[in-house]
Parts: sequence; C-alpha cells; structure tokens
Amino acid sequence: MERENAWKKYDEKALSELEALSCRYRNFLDLGKTERECADYAVELAKKNGYISLDEAIKAGKKLEPGTKLWASPMGKTIMLFVLGREPMENGINIVGAHIDSPRMDLKQNPLYEDTDLVYLDTHYYGGIKKYQWVTLPLALHGVVVKKDGTKINVVIGEDDADPVLCISDLLIHLSAEQMQKKASEVIGGEDLNLIIGGRPLKDTEEKESVKANILGILKEKYGFEEEDFLSAEIEIVPAGRARDMGLDRSMILGYGHDDRVCAFAEMEAIFAIDEVPARTLCCLFADKEEIGSVGATGMQAKYFENAFAELMALTGDYCDLKLRRGLANSKMLSCDVSAGYDPNFASAFEKKNAAFLGRGVCFNKYTGSRGKGGSNDANAEYMAEVRKIMDDAGVSFQTAELGRVDLGGGGTIAYICALYCMNVIDSGVAVLSMHAPWEIISKADLYEAMKGYKAFLLNA
Repeated sequence: MERENAWKKYDEKALSELEALSCRYRNFLDLGKTERECADYAVELAKKNGYISLDEAIKAGKKLEPGTKLWASPMGKTIMLFVLGREPMENGINIVGAHIDSPRMDLKQNPLYEDTDLVYLDTHYYGGIKKYQWVTLPLALHGVVVKKDGTKINVVIGEDDADPVLCISDLLIHLSAEQMQKKASEVIGGEDLNLIIGGRPLKDTEEKESVKANILGILKEKYGFEEEDFLSAEIEIVPAGRARDMGLDRSMILGYGHDDRVCAFAEMEAIFAIDEVPARTLCCLFADKEEIGSVGATGMQAKYFENAFAELMALTGDYCDLKLRRGLANSKMLSCDVSAGYDPNFASAFEKKNAAFLGRGVCFNKYTGSRGKGGSNDANAEYMAEVRKIMDDAGVSFQTAELGRVDLGGGGTIAYICALYCMNVIDSGVAVLSMHAPWEIISKADLYEAMKGYKAFLLNA
C-alpha cells in the first residue's frame, strides 16, 4: 500500500507552520550538539512553558493537582517532562520517548600529545560510524571540563565564525595505492582518528615539546583548564557548522544529529503545544546512551524513569508498589526513533514495499531488530490498530517500514527496554538519509507530521 506524499495536502497555513517549526528545529540542532546541550535547551524551554522542577516539588512535599507540569533532568543528560492528568497514574500514562545522544568521537582521558611539530587530541569513537566519513571535515569541540574543586567549564570551540576549527587528516591520493585496496571498515582505523589542534611552537623556550606547550598555554589562558583536567572532562568531537535547508525547494534539512534529535524535538514541541488538562498523565522522555546499548546511569536501562513515576504517584497521594507496577504496565508508549529512509542510490539495501520514504509522513516500525527480528520489540496488532486510528482521526500522514532488507542488518531502539514493564510500545520516527553520517538528511514534512502525530497520541492514546 503506497502512501501519498504529505507535501501535496498542505495549504498556506500548514506551510507557514511547517517552516516555523523547521526554523526552531534548526536552532535546536545548532545549540544541542551534545546530550548535555539538548537537556539544557529543553529545561530552559520547559521553564518558559510553566514547568516546575520535580526535585523542588519533592522538597516542597505538597500534593500535586491535575494539570501540574514538571521537568526532571537526571545527571543533566536526560529529560523527562510530565503533565499530570485527571486519572490516577495506576491507570497508566502516555509516553513519547526518544534519545538525544548521537554518533560522534569522544576525547580519551589522556588525549593530548605532540608528534613531529603537530599537536593532536586522541579520540575514541562513540556509536556506529563509518570512520572514513569523519576525516578532512571541519570539526568542533563541545563538552564540559570539571576541575578538582568542582568548577565546571563549558567548552564550545569551532562554532563561532571567529573560532578556529579542527580536523583529522587523510592520506593524499598520490600515496594511497595500498590504502585504496582496503575494506571500507579498515581504510581509517579507530586509532587513526587523531584530531589536529596545533602546529606553532613557542619561541625562546627550552621545552622539548614546544608546540604542545603553546597549546597548553592557550587552553589555560583562554579556556581556564590544564592538561590534567582532561581526566575529568567529557568533550565530544562533532561536525562544525549549522544545520541548513537543503534542496532548491528547501524541502529538506541537512544537519548533524537528526538521529535522534529530530524525534526528541518533535515530541518536545508536541507536549509544549498541549494547554489542556489531559485525562491521562503525559510524559515526554529524552534518554542518553542509546547509540551504545542504552547502558549506564543515563541510559534507558537505568531506573530514573521508574523512579520519577514513583515520585509522581507519591506526590499525587496515590503510591504503593503494586499501583506503580500496574501504572507502568497500563502505560502506552511511542518509542520515537528515526528509520532508514529509502535511498534510490542504494536501492538494493531495501525492500521497497516496506521502506520509509522521505516526505510521506511519520513512520511506524512494528518491529526493529536484526535479521530474524533479533533484539526487537514487536508491537501487538491490537496496539498497532489503535495507533493507526489515532493518526487517521487526527489527519496525520504516516507510513510503516522495516529497517532495510531482512538479511542485510538492522538496528534497535529503547522500545524493548520499556516493553519489559509490559506496557504497549511501538517504534515511531522520521525517515533519515545518510543515517549516522556526520551530516544527515530529513524532510521538513516528516518533522511536521511527527510533531502532529505525537501530540495526537499524547491526548488520545
């Protein structure tokens, strides 16, 4: 069953809304190139939209009423936004959940070294990347350095027009005969992703590594930290530059981190657009560490969501362990993560009848996983029918898809983790071209339909 391109149905009002949403989204991508930056961005917007801190509400200890809006940001790398509903949370809540980490490179803990009058930062790549795509690009540093006294220094180098950018070199074509014979996965090795950050030695110095000494002086004078402070730093290397409209018709957006910030942004816009007291409590969730298995204290396998659920039940005067378990099981969720967009340049990687196409609306993946559905959440047919009705009733353009040909590969999301509570979960997202590349591509229409679809789900599931 072929779905119609969503662009064909838009009137002037819809096109105006779509462009305004796209403009806000590009700004979100530019200011949110790390999970910390995305969380900070969401917290500021939440405050402007009348949300109060869950931690402060717990300290106050007052019973919360329906319509109360709350935010929580565990460790500053995740976000949960809640709107309390009229029904007891034991009946379940409606959740839209995405992740805000993206493939990148991280600095190692002892990254700085000099070699033949060039200074480098040593890196460790994060998530699934094609390593050869990250060389010869302008790159930026984003992150935090925490000194021993607890002082936190925010680092952003390479984004301002006056900033320098950084780069990883590649071997010139004239000497690449051996390199060009290697498999793509071996053309650039993990230990070859070394970031060039300087090449100017100090004058009038006896120091053996005078270029490194010059860089250390710059770091201390301009950014306020020393080499030892890298031990307690989280600095990510990401593509430098802004997200841009793409195509002569400006129908697409080229940017870093569409996976999965496009879904995170769409669900955030959806919950902020709700100004009524809902029947069921609503939740917008941003998770970390999805690209490496949803592990660690900020990954979806941690208990921060379950803990927040329990705290809210207590603040509404209706907590016990059994009610908590019932509430989680009765909840309904869209696991909002991107899907592979059909690319005619690589048609053989897809099964066309079950592929996601740019411009045809928000995508639903009944199951993900790899090959024989390994590692997949597989949504119930009854739940799929319910979601279809919600989308059709709200006039949302949607499509269904699988992540490529059955035997070729696959992928996963946070859906299977949340399904462990026995709640109904289905994957829903935006089709992306060049997924996991430094620059990815989406359709503005799919962003717009995702936002509308997530709002309809929150209010009607």
